[in-house]
Amino acid sequence: MTTDQSGLFDAPVAPPDPITGGLARPAAGAPLAVRMRPQTLEEIVGQEHLLEAGSPLRRLIDGSGAASVLLFGPPGTGKTTMASLISTAAGGRFEALSALSSGVKEVRAVIDAARRRLIAGTQTVLFIDEVHRFSKTQQDALLDAVENRIVLLVAATTENPSFSVVAPLLSRSLVLQLRSLGSADIRKLLVRAAADQRGLGGAVTIDDDALDHLEKISGGDARRGLTALEAAADAVLSDTGSDADAPAVVTLSYVESAVDRAAVRYDRGGDQHYDVISAFIKSIRGSDVDAALHYLARMISAGEDARFIARRLVVHASEDIGMADPTALQTATAAAQAVQLIGMPEARLALAQATIHLATAPKSAAVISAIGAAIADVEGGKAGAVPPHLRDGHYAGAAKLGSAVGYRYPHDAPDGVLAQQYPPDELVGVDYYEPTDRGRERDIGPRLGRLRNIIRGRR
Repeated sequence: MTTDQSGLFDAPVAPPDPITGGLARPAAGAPLAVRMRPQTLEEIVGQEHLLEAGSPLRRLIDGSGAASVLLFGPPGTGKTTMASLISTAAGGRFEALSALSSGVKEVRAVIDAARRRLIAGTQTVLFIDEVHRFSKTQQDALLDAVENRIVLLVAATTENPSFSVVAPLLSRSLVLQLRSLGSADIRKLLVRAAADQRGLGGAVTIDDDALDHLEKISGGDARRGLTALEAAADAVLSDTGSDADAPAVVTLSYVESAVDRAAVRYDRGGDQHYDVISAFIKSIRGSDVDAALHYLARMISAGEDARFIARRLVVHASEDIGMADPTALQTATAAAQAVQLIGMPEARLALAQATIHLATAPKSAAVISAIGAAIADVEGGKAGAVPPHLRDGHYAGAAKLGSAVGYRYPHDAPDGVLAQQYPPDELVGVDYYEPTDRGRERDIGPRLGRLRNIIRGRR
């Protein structure tokens, strides 16, 4: 079994204790992210939805439940930490395999050893990192051991297990989804790491600007934020000396130098937020794809909510493009769905693709003008009675009231369209939608004219 000391929530950083199965405490020289790995349930942040009283995970960690678990969530959210806590609660032997380096042979060897331990009364907790990388054959090799509780499986994956884990294994396990850490969670971890004796032991403090930047560049990943803090702290302590009377201060400039990434001047709640999104949309409207990508990059780098960007793209697709390129709305909506499904940073590609599509698409404000004019008429009192032949006729006595009487079914006409009044009397002959001669609307315009002539009996 191999171990990895490169991250906060990767495979265990030290071999499991041969008696208790718990993880050995990290060495003092281990990376900050490893030293600050939560040791107790109370130290876990950001996963309150999984740890409330009576929840399946809470019962497992408290030692009052026994079930195999698939932990699904982004990197740096606590999957391996939870696996080690479950192992401790189970009082058994902790074994770890990585799907990157283990095959069926290694899986079977662990199961054989677990079977022998179980005869002696010791449960084995098997942690498999990146289980989605296991082949179907490798996953199938686990089925019997999981079903008969020869091992208590705790598997971690960054991909939706519904698509990456075989159905039989999925049905034998609890699926628990971890969430990306929020801003407050990341800040709490960073401040804790600066003060905790396992971390920097109070040798440094972090000013607000540096905290803001560390939080942004972490992207909800505790490991990334703590690694950046450690690099910045090493730099400031090198300059000031670790034996100074007062704690050294990690400033924004130290963080920028340590991670080789400048802080983007961007206030998500202030003028810059509104100015940049305004410039983004106006650049798309003006068909300047390069400027639009620049403003998109500024928002992404500053940690703007990707869902907010996606919503603006969806609105813009109808507001400024509309029927000139109907596929623009499809692309924007797909980008919004990608943001929900895969999150950042990968979803930046979908946002960029949608931005390029919208910026290079033909433009038309005909959709917003049409609905705006229609709403203005309705709000101005032009909302007359629905013509009798269009009213609902699916109830007893409708015909006696004249409802649906005289309605002509368009599909009975050779062209699928026929002369018939659809709007209220006050709005007969009113045109709301006026297509441009750009993009797809160049074809829609002539067709619309012919349709109106037929419907209004002018042909």
